[in-house]
Amino acid sequence: MESSGPPGAPWGVRGVARGARWALPLALCLGLAACGGGGQEPDGGAKTPGAKASSVIVPGKPGEAARTLSPEEAESAKKEDDRPNTADFRYVAMMTEHHAQAIELSALAPGRASSAGVKALAERIAATQGPEIDAMKGWQAQYDPKGGRTPKHEHGAMPGMATGAQLARLKASRGEDFDKLFLTLMTTHHEGAIDMAGEVLAGGNNLRVEEMANDVVAQQSSEIHRMEALAKD
Repeated sequence: MESSGPPGAPWGVRGVARGARWALPLALCLGLAACGGGGQEPDGGAKTPGAKASSVIVPGKPGEAARTLSPEEAESAKKEDDRPNTADFRYVAMMTEHHAQAIELSALAPGRASSAGVKALAERIAATQGPEIDAMKGWQAQYDPKGGRTPKHEHGAMPGMATGAQLARLKASRGEDFDKLFLTLMTTHHEGAIDMAGEVLAGGNNLRVEEMANDVVAQQSSEIHRMEALAKD
């Protein structure tokens, strides 16, 4: 699933990586088609030398010869290509914590905000990011149930996170002061989340993480635009 993404998002970088990722599955599909029909070529030509009737021809990298894989080997290669890497594990761990703070900030709005728009935005953020946290925890339970593959990180290493002092100031504010500070902190928070998503889109390998990161970019970019409009009201 691809989200369109905002201007300036690292789609070019990820587009190259994503294209490379699906080059193998595409080649496998083409190989299967070429080797179907009892080993006959679609045009009745000769079979590829060394290929069995059920084999899969995988084109090699530039300068390398093509490989012949069994269907089992081909399926294993496709699965292996989607294995999470360090960037994926790091992103999911950090974004889970990042989302948790966004929900914490949003929970302050009902009793402190004066703007109906700010209250509605806070409710939307909590309603969206709560299920996203559940999805990321589900991903972690599947790929790293014991937590051994998740890199350690510092709280301050996550871009956009509000500091303890900023949180205390927000909790102490009311009315228009709260509205203004909430929009400022949450805009910065969202911008940090988009930066984190961009990093994993450029360096991650797992398709599910890619989908989650694209959702973050699309959703939070939209909310930034909404917050900018609210700040002008």
